[in-house]
Amino acid sequence: MSFSFPKIYPILDSAIIPRVGRREFLLRLGSGLTQAGVMLLEYRNKTGSDAELLADASILRKAMPSGQVKLILDDRADLVEQTGFDGVHVDMGDAVPAEARRLVGPERIVGTYGGTEALLPGILSEPVDYLSIGPVATTSTKQTAKTPIGVEGVRRLRREAGPRAVLVAVGGVTLEAAPAILDAGASVIGVSAAIFRGDDPVVEFGRWQIVLC
Repeated sequence: MSFSFPKIYPILDSAIIPRVGRREFLLRLGSGLTQAGVMLLEYRNKTGSDAELLADASILRKAMPSGQVKLILDDRADLVEQTGFDGVHVDMGDAVPAEARRLVGPERIVGTYGGTEALLPGILSEPVDYLSIGPVATTSTKQTAKTPIGVEGVRRLRREAGPRAVLVAVGGVTLEAAPAILDAGASVIGVSAAIFRGDDPVVEFGRWQIVLC
C-alpha cells in the first residue's frame, strides 16, 4: 500500500448524522469535505445495523470518489469489500490486525490502536499502516477510560515507536493544540468533535487545513 497520509483527517461518527434527511446530509457533507481538500476520512458507526452502515457507506463513497478520497471503515473489516472503502481501523476488541489484513487484502489501509502510556507489546510488528495513539485530551465522542496523554505522551510514544511508524494522535485534539502535537511527533491528527460539532464542518475543516497544511 502506497499512500501519503495527510496531516489531518476527519473521523465521522454516525451519532451526528440526522435520522431525517440522512442521505441528503451525507451527500452534502461528503461533497463539501471533498471540495475542501479532505484526502482521508474514517466513518464510525458503533450502534447501527449492517443495513444502515452499508447505506451510509454507499452515500459517502458516491460523494467522495475513490480517486480523490480514501475512506476508512471503523471496526468492520468484514464489510470493507461491500462498501468499496479503502481500508479499516480496528481497535482492541475488534478483529485483530492480522485478521483485518487478511480480510481486506494487501492494497488497502489497515490501522489499529497503538497505545496510551506505552505502545502495546508487539504492536510495531503488526501488518498495519498506522497506529492511533491517545486520547491526547479528554474526548466527548468516544467512550474511553484511558487517561489523556497530553503532548508529552505523544513525544514519549514517538521515541518508543521510532521515526518510521505513522502515529495518528486522536481524542480531544483542538486546533490550538494541534501544531504542538505534530511537533511532538504525531504524523497525523484524527479529529471528530472539533470539526463535526461546529455549525459547518466544511468551514471547520478549512480552518484546520490553513493552520496545519
